[in-house]
Amino acid sequence: MSPRPPLAFALAGTAALIFACGPRPRGDGIAASAAHRARPAESGATKSPSLSSSLDVRIAGGVRFDFRVANAGRGKVEVRFPNGQTHDIAVLDSLGQEVWRWSAGRLFTQALQNRVLHTNDTLAFDERWSAAPPGRYVAVATLASRNFPIEQRAEFVVP
Repeated sequence: MSPRPPLAFALAGTAALIFACGPRPRGDGIAASAAHRARPAESGATKSPSLSSSLDVRIAGGVRFDFRVANAGRGKVEVRFPNGQTHDIAVLDSLGQEVWRWSAGRLFTQALQNRVLHTNDTLAFDERWSAAPPGRYVAVATLASRNFPIEQRAEFVVP
């Protein structure tokens, strides 16, 4: 019968094995990370995407919402959506409680979709809330994009 190693020795061996097989940083660790962050900016025109948005609210035959998202940058922008819903509009009362939502009760496809916006291209969403009771409200329009989530707010009063 062979002697059994002490429990502490077995635990230390297991810990060393786990440490040796664990994940490692790529490159030279901290030095590589710092060098990557300190890389100088490339020369030439910057192509960082720039989307601008606006939300106009009109009271005419109900409440009309005009939500626009435009590519204000120099290059094209690909906007990715996780499903068929591209936008939403919610209306909050003076207490901040949601009283209406455009997407409520609607069904959307479960397919991913992308929209490419070239320079000065615009996504336009025009929606209507027909049964708005009198009061003070805040409309919150959102672009339901994964890579460019945008929110735009506008206050309005229904007489």
